[in-house]
Amino acid sequence: MLKAVIFDFDGVIADSEALHYEALDAVFKRYGVDVPKEVHWDKYLGYSDRENIEAVNVDYGMEWDNAKVQVLIDEKKVVFDELVTSGSIIIDGVATFIQRLIDGGIRRAICSGALRSDIGLMLAGADFKDAFEVIVAADDVTHGKPDPEGYLLALSQLNKKAAALIQPNQCVVIEDSHWGLEAAAAAGMNPIAVTNTYSRGELAQEGRKVIDRLDELTMADLSDLCG
Repeated sequence: MLKAVIFDFDGVIADSEALHYEALDAVFKRYGVDVPKEVHWDKYLGYSDRENIEAVNVDYGMEWDNAKVQVLIDEKKVVFDELVTSGSIIIDGVATFIQRLIDGGIRRAICSGALRSDIGLMLAGADFKDAFEVIVAADDVTHGKPDPEGYLLALSQLNKKAAALIQPNQCVVIEDSHWGLEAAAAAGMNPIAVTNTYSRGELAQEGRKVIDRLDELTMADLSDLCG
């Protein structure tokens, strides 16, 4: 029985993947590092800012220490915030789908590799900014996706407010990357892939269902996944 839907954020709720890359690219270039967009999409998409910068540090032989990595994280946040405030980036169909869940009494959470402050900034102008009981961000976990830590933490926090415990197989997860789909499956949940970032062919192996827009999903679709 369906009890909860847990959303990734970047590329699922907000069309922000390109903005994250643009901000990282601007900061990396300050230090003489050029990470082509196709390389970012292939190797680093889905990473938290820290994981991304640490991976580039190793892959490009930059020898940044922990303090320097934190400097880059802080610089990236400044650039990203400037990009986000330039306009709305909520993906079409998201608001309709979230209202469908609210009307159906389905619990809602976010599990994202983005920083909590970034999520708050992007949700600030959305009609559904208060629609999520739980938000698990990069700040809250030790291991990012494809590790299931974030999804299990989101479920644990939902269960703190539940009269009856929600089991992992009663949760649907909506993701746009194979890292996130793998994390959801490892948590024992039911992953749905949305083609905002990758093609159907790239997502079909890990997603139990693949869609192009969230508002395509009906309550019957979600319930069927949860048996």
